[in-house]
Amino acid sequence: MPGKLETALAYLKAAPWPHGATLGSLLLVAFLGANGWLLLDEGHEFEAATLWCWAAGWFAVAIFAMADGIARHREYRRIKAMLRKHGYNERIMRLVARSRCQRDAAMLAARESGCRGQAADYFKSLGYRWYHVLPDTVVRNPFAFLSPNFLRTSFLPGKKLSHDRYV
Repeated sequence: MPGKLETALAYLKAAPWPHGATLGSLLLVAFLGANGWLLLDEGHEFEAATLWCWAAGWFAVAIFAMADGIARHREYRRIKAMLRKHGYNERIMRLVARSRCQRDAAMLAARESGCRGQAADYFKSLGYRWYHVLPDTVVRNPFAFLSPNFLRTSFLPGKKLSHDRYV
């Protein structure tokens, strides 16, 4: 059983931001949905439907955040395997420096591979601090979330095509 518990904890630690966003979104869905039912019982159909529409939107956010968490865990396992096979290499860390979620996954893999200090120093040398949450691409272009290339590279880490570029 400790192996499964460790795996579950690694899954959560590899992507704390996406999992937190998933939990927060689901709590909001429950709150909005329950209030919608209360409004419906009082005869306010339009207001109830409005809350349920908002709840549906937040449910979609929860699904995307959960998918991001799964992708980050997959990335954590991939980076951990590369670090164990090749040792610490800045080229590995450069691949995941573009977003906080990827850096978190890489830092967990580095910690478990014995090179946490080197990875932290590398990310710090690039100018990243704890408050840099948004991906670099989104900072440059807020509409990048809508780009199919951004979504593909976000949710399919390690699957690079020759024409993958961000908007």
